[in-house]
Amino acid sequence: MSKYGFIGLGLIGGSLARALKNSDPSNVVIAYNRSSASLEEAVKDGVVDVPLHTVGEEFSDCDVIFLCLPVIRNQEMLKTIAPFIGENTIVTDVSSVKGSIMKAAEEAGLKDHFVGGHPMAGSERTGYIASSKDLYRNAYYIITPFGENDEKALVLQELASKIGAIPIIMDAEKHDRIVAGVSHIPHLAAAALVELVKNNDYADGLMKVVAAGGFKDITRVASSSPEMWREICLSNEVNISGFLTDLIDRLEEIREKVDEGDGDYISDLFDDAGTYRNSFNTLSAGPIKDSFKFTIDIADEPGAIASVATILAVNGINIKNIGIQHNREYIGGDMSVGFWDKESKERAAEILKGKGYILHGI
Repeated sequence: MSKYGFIGLGLIGGSLARALKNSDPSNVVIAYNRSSASLEEAVKDGVVDVPLHTVGEEFSDCDVIFLCLPVIRNQEMLKTIAPFIGENTIVTDVSSVKGSIMKAAEEAGLKDHFVGGHPMAGSERTGYIASSKDLYRNAYYIITPFGENDEKALVLQELASKIGAIPIIMDAEKHDRIVAGVSHIPHLAAAALVELVKNNDYADGLMKVVAAGGFKDITRVASSSPEMWREICLSNEVNISGFLTDLIDRLEEIREKVDEGDGDYISDLFDDAGTYRNSFNTLSAGPIKDSFKFTIDIADEPGAIASVATILAVNGINIKNIGIQHNREYIGGDMSVGFWDKESKERAAEILKGKGYILHGI
């Protein structure tokens, strides 16, 4: 049995608490959260044993304390909890920027207790209500210790493995540059694309109406928490700015080639990008998590949707969401079904195909 403390119980903190409780129900979880409603829900779910409305002595005998607030607030919280840290307590965080919080931990006098952490999983949904014990399954969990052979990093590595994540130890500087390229810039680009359509839409909103599969997929993460992304951008500004400069330069080059009508350049661009994209490891989740969905051809008749849901429920498959495709762009199917993980998606596809359904995007 271990005792874990959580400061912040949103999507990331709530999912982590669920996963640790699920890995060993005897684990004791205490949590502070600004929203009492989320705390009450977590207690009702059996995830939190001791709800707290202040940060104090209750955290002093925790084995590990997880800071699960936005980046800058995590840095500020280090000073608040410093007086209450037990001799053997490990303090970690879930921030997607590591350099600034490592510096803040040192300034707060917690260098001997702190190890940076970043579980690279998320969702376009936010809050404890969206949390899941399976959020970190096959997701990379980056661990950034102050130095080599840090026993605290090994403890966090073991915890990450227990919840089904894939732990990787690296230094904070390398981490911040990597996530700027593969997570921070894509989120900003998605937000910019949505704004592009919004600012160029017609009075009747026709562009929004016809924005189908492709556009929705590449801009899905634009619905992420504004507060969180504000703090990420302000904490990793050097790396983000550098990648934005590179992206702008590349877009300028592409614009020139389009203006020149250089078809060979455009073909080579998609060929090169496609080759590299297809070489990505598909066995583990990255910072922009797969939505694990496919679409189904269904009859336009009463009970068609219920039939699919019933088949999956009888086979013990949990559906994350169901939607109706009102138009088709790159993919067929009338009904979209999303799942929590790859295994559920694959099992569902096998069962439904066995029942004669035609699936797309599997």
